[in-house]
Amino acid sequence: MKIKLEQSQKYIILRLALSLVIFITALILPFDKTARFFAIFIAYIIIGYDILYAAVNNTLHGQWLDEQFLMSLASLGAFFIDQSPEAFAVMFFYQLGELFQDIAVGKSRKSIEELLNIVPETAVKVVDGKEIALSPEEIELSDTLLVKPGERVPVDGTVIKGFGALDVAALTGESIPKDIAPNDKIYSGSINLSGSILLRADSLYKDSTVSRIMDLIENSFDKKARSEKFITRFSRYYTPVVVLSALALAFIPPIFIGEAFSKWIERALIFLVASCPCALLVSVPLSFVGGLGSASKNGILIKSAGDLEALSKTDTFVFDKTGTITEGSFEVSGVHSPTEQDANEEHKKYMLDISATLESQSLHPIAVSIKKAHGKEIDLNRIDKVHEHAGKGVSAMVDGDNFALGNATLMEDTGVKYSECTHPGTVVHLSRDKEYLGHILISDKIKKDAKETIARLLELNIKRCIMLSGDRENVVKNVAKEIGIDEYYAELMPEDKVKKVEQFLNEGHKTAFVGDGINDAPVLMRADVGIAMGALGSDAAIESADIVLMDDKLIKLPKALKISKKTMRIVRQNIVISLFIKFLVLILGALGKAPIWAAVFADVGVMILAVFNSLRTMYIK
Repeated sequence: MKIKLEQSQKYIILRLALSLVIFITALILPFDKTARFFAIFIAYIIIGYDILYAAVNNTLHGQWLDEQFLMSLASLGAFFIDQSPEAFAVMFFYQLGELFQDIAVGKSRKSIEELLNIVPETAVKVVDGKEIALSPEEIELSDTLLVKPGERVPVDGTVIKGFGALDVAALTGESIPKDIAPNDKIYSGSINLSGSILLRADSLYKDSTVSRIMDLIENSFDKKARSEKFITRFSRYYTPVVVLSALALAFIPPIFIGEAFSKWIERALIFLVASCPCALLVSVPLSFVGGLGSASKNGILIKSAGDLEALSKTDTFVFDKTGTITEGSFEVSGVHSPTEQDANEEHKKYMLDISATLESQSLHPIAVSIKKAHGKEIDLNRIDKVHEHAGKGVSAMVDGDNFALGNATLMEDTGVKYSECTHPGTVVHLSRDKEYLGHILISDKIKKDAKETIARLLELNIKRCIMLSGDRENVVKNVAKEIGIDEYYAELMPEDKVKKVEQFLNEGHKTAFVGDGINDAPVLMRADVGIAMGALGSDAAIESADIVLMDDKLIKLPKALKISKKTMRIVRQNIVISLFIKFLVLILGALGKAPIWAAVFADVGVMILAVFNSLRTMYIK
């Protein structure tokens, strides 16, 4: 894989090469002791002058107990005890490790920047048939915009004219193009693959999907995870303890044992070199950067390293039903007559025709589903004396007959004897002149990947999958059974959902709540991890949730969980390996059993190993 280096990285490589050439020359040519010392010292200054300057500058400003101070003290001390090759090696490998770290962090951030590079520099506004170029920030609501093939959509909007396909990979992580037609809603950052389209701007640039996504990712590194906070606290106390221990090691044994100071000063310097916490300071944040980047590539936006860590500890997933487990769009799933002899296709078509006519003026989701199932143009001249019954249904005169369409309460109010329905779903009864004609069953489709998602979460050692819903008991029960959830709670108000999640939290469960992000904002914020489904264009989702899935696919939940678990596993590996090798060399160094090259490896070598281990988070499959 080709790696593009920054100018500063090229400069460090040049310094590394020049200093190494001088150092090797000093070792292989027949210089006397003094000349060899000065040649190595020059190589040391070339590679380490910036570290020495930072150590002096920080010391003058009262910040002397840092990494640069430790490296400078240890390497200059090596010169003092006539170990100039080791002094050069300490600084050379430290700078080499810093270069690897810089390249690794830059590469990880570059992958995220590439994901974020989804805003066009210009947009084209159409006014009276003329095309006017302007920046996305200048677009106003309801402007007509032209998006040609190969161009990115500048703001969220609705297609006015044109057909084509959009590349939405940068938004959702999906490589399959999305077909578009007039009246379709499309989102900023998508790439128009074929055919010019006219777009009506439905948002300003600052409120568009791509703008909010960019803010979300750019701020995702601000909040530290608990592991990162541990490293920060650890370093604050660790550095002064190490320096004081090295001073004690250098002076106390010679005073009380009577041995030479040079011997114990050398041990103290080895102790200092080995003690630098480079591996921890570098690898832990880098692991989180890689994990967040890997999630972003899959269309999973995680707001912070802390949220990534919290997800890895989750043992309970709680799901909203409508819009999360189900599509959230109703459709007619059955038309039923009261008696078998009436159960023919003509009668069912008649029921749909009358019901669609009665609902012709309504925009309620149930009304929309009935009109969609009818699928024909409605003659409004057929209907008269329409009366809405709030929360019950509608009654009107159609073709001269009195009809009533609604729930069981409306049937009771109008004196109609109706048949109970045992099928799961919303039941809409129909009567004509108080004669019961039957009922229409409206159901919400279960998402195709819902059952597989639950199965995969359980395979990843999730202890409980629970569904909460405000819907009726029999509906929720059937949906839960179909997707493999054993625990469910029905007929809940929004505040009841919050109480249920609080109950799970009080029981000691690390709980993630998955909702549509609009109606579930309170419970999304209350859970340990709030996950918003299908959140494109939803302000409430991005503000309330800790994690936003860029499309409506539940199957990304096990992906997100897997990424979080592997990231935390790599973080723990780096912490354990770094501390084990470091403390081992510290003990051996204090006992005089570790040479200075071992100290260099305990510092720089372990850091390089940890950096390469951290890079694995960027390639989680």
